[in-house]
Amino acid sequence: MPAYVGIVKILNMGGSSIFNIGDVNLIYPVSNAKTFAGAGSFNTGDGLAVYNQQSVTSVNDSDLNDQNIVGNI
Repeated sequence: MPAYVGIVKILNMGGSSIFNIGDVNLIYPVSNAKTFAGAGSFNTGDGLAVYNQQSVTSVNDSDLNDQNIVGNI
């Protein structure tokens, strides 16, 4: 059902936000990310001790496309 909307003031929107006024059939935000991290990077806790003698993170990516999001609804 159509509606009349008055003045709208947007102060802040995040990077993954969606702002919509009006009729919507489908809102489908899509994003992708690639994270490279070495050994012990995502460990959390109190008094954590991680011993890595040698940590090497390979960031070489031989393929061109990892997550194709075009037309992926």
